[in-house]
Amino acid sequence: MWRSGVVVPTYWWDGHPNFGDAMTSWLLPTYGVLPVHRVASRARLAGVGSVLEFLPDDFDGAIWGSGLIRDEPHPLPRAHALAVRGPLSRERIGAADAVALGDPGILVSRHLRRPAPKWDVGLVPHGHHRSHERFLALADAAGSRVRVVDVHQEAASAVREIAACGLIVTTSLHGLVTADSFGIPAVWTTLDPPLEGGDFKFRDYEAALPGTSSRFIAYDEDWTLDALRDAARTADADDVVRMGDALVRSLDGLRGAVGPLPRFPIGAVSAFRR
Repeated sequence: MWRSGVVVPTYWWDGHPNFGDAMTSWLLPTYGVLPVHRVASRARLAGVGSVLEFLPDDFDGAIWGSGLIRDEPHPLPRAHALAVRGPLSRERIGAADAVALGDPGILVSRHLRRPAPKWDVGLVPHGHHRSHERFLALADAAGSRVRVVDVHQEAASAVREIAACGLIVTTSLHGLVTADSFGIPAVWTTLDPPLEGGDFKFRDYEAALPGTSSRFIAYDEDWTLDALRDAARTADADDVVRMGDALVRSLDGLRGAVGPLPRFPIGAVSAFRR
């Protein structure tokens, strides 16, 4: 993107390891942006995840693919929205209709080659659901190779595991987004305990894929993997390409949004990726 990259004070959730949140520091260097983590009040850029509620009302930095966690207004009148996760978040922060939509996780397949298939099914429980016995019992289905993906790991490791599955069943948003990036059939559901904000972030993301029907199915303790295979769908391929292209183009506005920034040689970017 640029012959030299820029160093940007950036906010993303780092309260505990989570591969979706870690996508900010994994993806941005490939586009000439080296994010350095800062608390929300000192950041000039907000990255991947449901983090917009953490931004102060007078935040005047840039937003790239972030979303809200709750279905409530959170006006950010001074923010420079380059891209927002979905139209619901865009409306609730008061961003213009022309602002690009998409979760940056949709870009992962552009930077990591899909590995050879290793598992028939990947279960991707949100961290709140990693002890949900009935959901995890699907991993014991006879005749299927099933991987339970730990979301509390680095982005590249989790993405590789998801990409090596033939079907994804998830309560983690970025389990769905990663599956969509690679064209993997997926379903998502909700479990107890409910996530903060309920299913808002899923609805927000899927609303940015106009050619794709929702992959939500209500949880049933009598689920079988065969039934889940029948219900699973891929995201519309054109939706995925358009979303990714719009996210990449939106970064062209970063320098204008946040002002002069320190630079680093673009060839040094590999040192900052895992």
